[in-house]
Amino acid sequence: MIECTIPLVGFIAHSGTGKTTLLCKLLPLLRLRGLRVGMVKHAHHRFEMDTPGKDSYELRKAGAEQMLISSRQRWALLSENLEEEPRLNELLAKFDQQRLDLILVEGFKPEPYPKIECHRPSMGKPLLHTQHPNVIAVACDELPAEGIGDLDPLDLNNVEQIADYICHHFLPQ
Repeated sequence: MIECTIPLVGFIAHSGTGKTTLLCKLLPLLRLRGLRVGMVKHAHHRFEMDTPGKDSYELRKAGAEQMLISSRQRWALLSENLEEEPRLNELLAKFDQQRLDLILVEGFKPEPYPKIECHRPSMGKPLLHTQHPNVIAVACDELPAEGIGDLDPLDLNNVEQIADYICHHFLPQ
């Protein structure tokens, strides 16, 4: 199982289902409840976080395997991964978990941690929970014809309900 000292819950779905949109609405609600939330997002493609022409970008492109950029407001560590895809445990170890109450994860489907599946039957894609045993709930805009078994049903369009679910199931009461 994934090693994390604080509650961890993820969101998985087929591309285009709205995971990122949901998380962008969910994060402010959780913050309003006083929670300090960390976020891990998996990308299936190359991405650039910093801007071409800026020092951090140029130094990373010039060969720095790790590039830490810092200001009064924030800092970020960019690390080149030349060997293989990092595991979720490796990434979670980068967080200062003592400064967080909860970590949300987008992606990392095969990793063993609790997940909420986002599903839109209108997309015509199969449910993922049949291949991923750590799915605990399905957030959908309508219940799929094949049902979701004994998983908890959530309304994909009701972000308050999803925030309540996370708080109730993952945080100390």
